[in-house]
Amino acid sequence: MSPASKRPTVKDVAAEAGVGVMTVSYTFNKPERVAEKTRQRVREAAERLGYHRPDSTARALRSGRTGQLGVVFGEHLSYAFDDPQAALFLAGVADVCVEEDLGMVLIPTRGDATDTERILNAAVDGYVLWTTTDDDPVLEAVVRSGRPATIQGGPVVEGITCIGPDDHAAAEAVAATALQYGDFPIILSLPLDRRRQPALTRGSELPETISFPVTRHRLTGYRESITTVGHDWDQTPIAVVERNHRDHGTAAVRAILPSVPAQASSVVLAMSDELALGACDALAVEGRNAMLTGWDGSPAALTAGIITVTNPLRDQGRLCARTALDPSTAQPEITWNINNPASQKDPQ
Repeated sequence: MSPASKRPTVKDVAAEAGVGVMTVSYTFNKPERVAEKTRQRVREAAERLGYHRPDSTARALRSGRTGQLGVVFGEHLSYAFDDPQAALFLAGVADVCVEEDLGMVLIPTRGDATDTERILNAAVDGYVLWTTTDDDPVLEAVVRSGRPATIQGGPVVEGITCIGPDDHAAAEAVAATALQYGDFPIILSLPLDRRRQPALTRGSELPETISFPVTRHRLTGYRESITTVGHDWDQTPIAVVERNHRDHGTAAVRAILPSVPAQASSVVLAMSDELALGACDALAVEGRNAMLTGWDGSPAALTAGIITVTNPLRDQGRLCARTALDPSTAQPEITWNINNPASQKDPQ
């Protein structure tokens, strides 16, 4: 076959090797079904003809499947590699892709008009979504695609399986634990909405609508515990960060400390271990002490003595991927627990 000839087909390889078309297909797709000598003859024929692999587009059209799982990620794409917990979640998705011989396609969204088109045009068999806001248009696009989909942490949307812990209950529990050791609560909050504007505020000044469900549920859980022990929620200082990053936690605590009495027995309720570790950095520089809580149960947080919600994100990534591939296996409830390195100390 000359260079100017058309691309060789499965039929050409079968004729060259003296076998059936199905034998050629099995040689490339299910080699265990073909005798070793026959596989070798087929591959040698394919090499002579310049046929190196089956056409993936044609195969996808025949089977109706692409062999790709899409991961929709609303953070900066680099966040997927920089944030330890996001990386764990993606590792869980990747575990399943490796086990099922699938590719993993990262689909970043930017909050603009191209997001919906990017979602609908993705050649994937299903979607896994990182938590986003109630008003994110990609949710409607994913549902409209008709492909199976799961989301970690919410929001809850008909047509997308939500997988994650009970953030409200976990936040209430971790705050109740920490407030045994101090009486001046401070909250380091994840973003409230898609604008991701950092802010210093108080409980009474929070907006009525908080569109990030993870943030909303954790704030309500904190509020339950703070008011239960008799503290004034309306006057509780809250620092809202732009992103879940250790440096943002450091900056937030530095900004909020001037409003905290020097002799206060402070409890910093941080919505992630990264923010709590950042708070540790700021407190050390300022020579201040506080009991800290975090979220995710990271080794760094436990070593630092932070009371943290153990929240197995790698397991959640695996479960999201499995459910996106087979919705009938959905097990949306995730078990969490409070890991308290301070439990050896006597509460006040």
